[in-house]
Amino acid sequence: MSVLQCGRFRLDLSAPKVMAIINLTDDSFSGDGLRGDLAGALARAEQALESGAELLDIGAESTRPGSDPVPEAQELERVVRFVEAARGWNVPLSIDTVKPAVMRAAITAGADMINDINAFRAPGAVEAVAAGSTGLCVMHMLGEPRTMQCNPEYGDVLAEVLGFLGERVAALESAGVSRERIVLDPGFGFGKRVEHNYALLRDLARFCAGGLPVLAGMSRKSMLGAVTGRAVGDRLAASVAAALIAVQRGAAIVRVHDVAATRDALAVWRATVSGG
Repeated sequence: MSVLQCGRFRLDLSAPKVMAIINLTDDSFSGDGLRGDLAGALARAEQALESGAELLDIGAESTRPGSDPVPEAQELERVVRFVEAARGWNVPLSIDTVKPAVMRAAITAGADMINDINAFRAPGAVEAVAAGSTGLCVMHMLGEPRTMQCNPEYGDVLAEVLGFLGERVAALESAGVSRERIVLDPGFGFGKRVEHNYALLRDLARFCAGGLPVLAGMSRKSMLGAVTGRAVGDRLAASVAAALIAVQRGAAIVRVHDVAATRDALAVWRATVSGG
């Protein structure tokens, strides 16, 4: 049985888990940024849990292509307020941040996972998360959000992303982090062309081969719009299809905006593969 040590929780990943996206940002690409509205964020999180979400991923800095960093103090305040308000809920709280100071504050406040698009490369990031039992999501990104979609190039995207993630896992392990705490994310849309994204999705099972769980986040992203011609707000069907394909290829966690629809699709898939 695959188990993820995630702060206060030991998550059984023998069945895929749905992670709900809660955006406290001002300029989310998907148009659902709550601009630091704590009451709105808590209400959205409660709705996600009622729809069947099994983890919450809270972000207070946009990582859409072309986005600029937000002030550390603003991100800290928004994240800590949410964690303090929600830590009594029986659900793992994941914080999406690249800043070591935010990582430390979120963990102190009670966060269960740190989801870092920069793979803990910032000075002090590894040290901020090494101790304790917080889950760590290690993601691949080429460049930084402001520039990552400016002509990304790879010789072999699969090999290069796998190699990068392997190096970052080794860095965490060298700092004393148990493998039970680590999740891998190939970083769909983060410094990848459309063909790169689909190459990674096609061979997602390769990321699972090393024994670490994989998180896949494709919900509403441009890779879906590129093949459907749909605007961000009309990508529900494509997002659910992408999540289902990821799970079929071994993803243990899917990070989504539309929890209920994703849960329904996974329920049908599980009934099919289990025989009823």
